[in-house]
Amino acid sequence: MKLICLNCNGIRSAFAKGLEKFLKKENADIICFQEIKADKNQVDLKLFETLGYHIYFNSAKKKGYSGTAVLTKIKPKNILVGMDHALFDDEGRNIILEFKNFALVNTYFPSGTSGEERQAIKMKFLDYFLELEKTWEKKYKKLVLCGDYNIAHNEIDIHDPKGNSKNSGFLPEERKWMTGYLDSGIVDTFRHLHPGKKDEYSWWTYRFNARSRNKGWRIDYFFVTKNLADQLISSKIDQSLVVSDHAPLILEIDL
Repeated sequence: MKLICLNCNGIRSAFAKGLEKFLKKENADIICFQEIKADKNQVDLKLFETLGYHIYFNSAKKKGYSGTAVLTKIKPKNILVGMDHALFDDEGRNIILEFKNFALVNTYFPSGTSGEERQAIKMKFLDYFLELEKTWEKKYKKLVLCGDYNIAHNEIDIHDPKGNSKNSGFLPEERKWMTGYLDSGIVDTFRHLHPGKKDEYSWWTYRFNARSRNKGWRIDYFFVTKNLADQLISSKIDQSLVVSDHAPLILEIDL
């Protein structure tokens, strides 16, 4: 099974820049988008339907902001939209699809870069998500989790660890949270298969020609529960597609 994860930074914008051609080429079974910045009625769903996908959206109440979506060629048993939290649900942060052998969790984590208030919200989200993940694991047993987590975990995951040590996305408390998340039995698929691979990033600021200079951060992830680790085939970041400030992740797994 092939899965794709992409913060598209506006799904309509990404399609205007060539996303459809990429999706046709990859022919993935499941595609997870974050930061779609659109309602379902603002998107030409025929673009997805002609490729054979069932379509599930969790749009933010605020227009042109946040939101998640999943396209799947395999019809799920159940769909859970939201996190049972008023603020996070208003921002369309999470969607879960339950399949026969596993559940897929697609999440767009808040950024704290706009100031102390949003950083505080981000930290609350991290704690809330961790508690929810425990309940999902008990319920579904096997999980594939993906999304823009807005955290670079270790120094290998960021181009300038020293210069960014006080910036949201690489703060000690965020990195500590990620360590605890992984210690709970969650597997970072990319790092599991490529333990020492450097200069592999999934996000670059639009400023300073960062992408062309590969001055990036690895903040987008495919995770699995440890009971799926032996079924991983490949996990990569496709830096060749430029439709967003993020690159797509491609996971192949035997499910």
